Amino acid sequence: MAGSLGPMLLVALLAALLYWPLMLAVNVGAAQRTLDSGAVLDCQTALSCATRLRNPVLPAPAQLGNSLRAMSVPPLAPTSMPYNTLVTAGETLVGLLIAVVLGVGLAVALVASRAFERVTLPWLIASQTVPVIALAPMLAVVLGQYGVQGWLPKALIAAYIAFFPVAVGVAAGLRSPDPMQEDLLTTYRASGWQTFWTLRLPASVPFLFTSLKVGATAALIGSIVAEISTISFSGLGKMLAENSRASDTLALWVIMLYGAGLGIALVAVLGMVERWVTPWQAGQSR
Repeated sequence: MAGSLGPMLLVALLAALLYWPLMLAVNVGAAQRTLDSGAVLDCQTALSCATRLRNPVLPAPAQLGNSLRAMSVPPLAPTSMPYNTLVTAGETLVGLLIAVVLGVGLAVALVASRAFERVTLPWLIASQTVPVIALAPMLAVVLGQYGVQGWLPKALIAAYIAFFPVAVGVAAGLRSPDPMQEDLLTTYRASGWQTFWTLRLPASVPFLFTSLKVGATAALIGSIVAEISTISFSGLGKMLAENSRASDTLALWVIMLYGAGLGIALVAVLGMVERWVTPWQAGQSR
């Protein structure tokens, strides 16, 4: 972790240095059109107005900071970003938990039976080609007929997107042990379940966490898309849809920052859990 901090800070510094000239470059045209339209502004030139646009293409740091502060307090208000981020995080985590249960179970079945894999895998791949934006409202309608509403349909959409990378990754991990290791257990007369628990399952754990990191970001996207595509009263997707209709670009940038931060936090937490569960992997990576 410490070794990667330097490059991360370098990239952040480069981004900070490039942000201001890039912001001026993309906003100056819109500022000039605003001045040409006869609008009364407290600035005289397109360059000076580029940092004061009501709906800039790329907000100035002061504008972004003010919007971030305004949308973050009070933190537990139904319209605040922290509250809505927590709602989306809860849906994502529940969806990821469902995806782990389904994905691991499916991976075990795929590895246990080649016939099952040949029959099932093409359909699993096909299921991932269904657009989430079309699936979410359909699932919400079907579940609504049985009284299932609220956050659960969003969590199921998140699980739908995340279970496939988990299943494929864990299946690859279960097949990763060296054949000589399996032969050694065979010489000790280990049963199939003993081989699974002592060799295959531990070997698949690093693959599981790699898949979970991919699945977590996919589940987050699924939760947000589901919130946009269904009737939602909270969540990042609901905030995104409302401010998009209002053409509030400053709010959209704040929502994107919160979404990105949530994705980074999910992957970081999974990384910490991985280092705790698989300390031998950390030793090998040094």
